[in-house]
Amino acid sequence: MGLNAVSVRQNAPERATRRGDGPLIAALAGGSTEQEAARVAGISVRTVQRRLADPTFARLVTEARAAMVSQSVGLLAKGAAAATTTLFALLQPAVSPSVRLGAARAILELGAKLREGAELEARIAALEAVQPQQRGRFGT
Repeated sequence: MGLNAVSVRQNAPERATRRGDGPLIAALAGGSTEQEAARVAGISVRTVQRRLADPTFARLVTEARAAMVSQSVGLLAKGAAAATTTLFALLQPAVSPSVRLGAARAILELGAKLREGAELEARIAALEAVQPQQRGRFGT
């Protein structure tokens, strides 16, 4: 089960469409196979397949997965600050030249990737802001 399976299991039953869906939603959202999810939920694989064919249930699984991903991204962002501090600490003159070189390369590579990601995010936001205006102009 995934990183956030406990909180998904706690929240999912309130939103689930059938009794006992919480553990099933948590298992599926966490990446379990249909067989694994059936075992966790104490139901048959065929029942899992029927539940997944229900659009409402499938949406609940998708929402639970999105919540797990969002929490994971938050944890990674929190860890990024500590990782950055560690990389900068490795640039100190007392550290071996090969370690300093590796830290310098990592900082430059990661900095470029972060900048590129931020630029893409800004460009997408700008396009999304213009899109509704364009729809009005072209009658779509």
